[in-house]
Amino acid sequence: MAKIEDRYDIDTDGRMFGGGEHFDIAAVGAAQTPWWNRTLCEVSGAWVRLGVMDGDFHWHKHDDTDEFFMVMEGQLDIELEDRMVSLKPGQAFPVPKGVMHFPHARGRSVVLMIEKAGVVPTGD
Repeated sequence: MAKIEDRYDIDTDGRMFGGGEHFDIAAVGAAQTPWWNRTLCEVSGAWVRLGVMDGDFHWHKHDDTDEFFMVMEGQLDIELEDRMVSLKPGQAFPVPKGVMHFPHARGRSVVLMIEKAGVVPTGD
């Protein structure tokens, strides 16, 4: 059986843009297909990542880092063990470190994420 990571097009090795470089987040997102996820840039030890999603991710957590989600396009529901948080464009939610969560993209969704550099996007 394939590992969960094999279902996603996730790359954490490079940065698409360097410091002082101008870029268009909406254009980058528009050019991708679901389950694409890349680091746009690094800011003060945090990765600014962009994900294009459609459907369910999986239950996971990050033991040592918080995770920030901001919806640029579409709808993202973040299922927690005790509730569901629904995000539409322009809305955001920080998931505290150690909290189990299950992102559900309701149709094609483009999501900006901020995480500690070095995080494993699929969870610990």
